[in-house]
Amino acid sequence: MDASSNERAATMMYERYIASLNARAWNGLGEFVADDVVHNGRQLGVDGYRAMLEENCREIPDLYFHIDFVVANESQVASRIRFDCTPINEFLGVPVHGRRVVFNEHAFYTLREGKIAEVFSVIDKAAIEAQARR
Repeated sequence: MDASSNERAATMMYERYIASLNARAWNGLGEFVADDVVHNGRQLGVDGYRAMLEENCREIPDLYFHIDFVVANESQVASRIRFDCTPINEFLGVPVHGRRVVFNEHAFYTLREGKIAEVFSVIDKAAIEAQARR
């Protein structure tokens, strides 16, 4: 594969991964995530990663991942994901309690053998805090 083919393959894998999250297809998570996946420095493994995502969906039932943009190469993916959702209670320590919030997540993924091996995620908490004050 040439570089542009590798970029397309990584981008397509990532788009399928996000579609699986939106479909809540937790049983297929291992297709996209390495067995020893690390999230923000915490080694979770597939089961722990799945538990984290399931908890996110319990806390935010209308959670939907909108890809604003993605840049990829053979071993890395970077994306900005937009959320427009209504967390049930507190979210990231912010008292949202059922109010609609719109915010972005910037996520950086390291790929190994075509799967997500590490995720570094930064959520725009300031945007959530500003909306919670309204």
